[in-house]
Amino acid sequence: MSRESDSMNMKNLWTREEHIIAFNLYSQISFGTIHVRNPKVQELAKILGRTVGSVSRKLANFSRLDPFLQQRGIKVLEHGAKGEEEVWREFAENPEALAFESQRLLAERIGKSVEETADVETDDLPVSGNERDAIVRVRVNQSFFRRRVLSAYGFKCCVSGLTTRPLLVASHVIPWAEDSVNRLNPSNGLCLNALHERAFDRFLMWIDSGLVVRLSPKLLEAKKESKTTVDWLMSFDGKGLLLPKNFQPDSDLLAKLAAR
Repeated sequence: MSRESDSMNMKNLWTREEHIIAFNLYSQISFGTIHVRNPKVQELAKILGRTVGSVSRKLANFSRLDPFLQQRGIKVLEHGAKGEEEVWREFAENPEALAFESQRLLAERIGKSVEETADVETDDLPVSGNERDAIVRVRVNQSFFRRRVLSAYGFKCCVSGLTTRPLLVASHVIPWAEDSVNRLNPSNGLCLNALHERAFDRFLMWIDSGLVVRLSPKLLEAKKESKTTVDWLMSFDGKGLLLPKNFQPDSDLLAKLAAR
């Protein structure tokens, strides 16, 4: 092999940084949308200075390591690069650190702040300092979780079927502050509309062991002027959850919440 060929091969090798940025996108799109026609794949190719086909293949390579796809029996690629395995292992060992780093590296590539790329609110934060940095890190990771859950559900509320994105919330089954292990676990999340999310957060709604929606009779105590809204909320009592293909809610976490 010539020196020129060696140089070209080295140039085409994916760096650790590129693997982490690619993992960021892999975590936010469904397996069925990993193809060269996906605008997000095309955008990442431009950011990395690589072909769309190369980026699409890299994302597909990550799928061979995904336990959620393995559980579904989805046929994926059998071989890939060591870099994919290393990034996957890092995320498994310390998901919050890797998720934040993936967003930070992406922000550097496009010349924006990590807050901007993660679309997090900062108006209520100190101008600078350790406190701001700590809060930004949490909010960036919460944004990572939100995008991961909402994309898994196809941006559709799993109770009502609502698809109006500004009204959708990625709700933790076990709250962020109570379970550090499952903070970024998409199976610890539900895509809910804002009203049902509020009911869920206030223990006025839960999901039973059969993945059926249950609403508390306490909601019926609402004032007459709220009857229309309450009737709409209660109309989903006893309905089955609209489940995603990937990252279905963890039954053990749902049972833990319901037992409270």
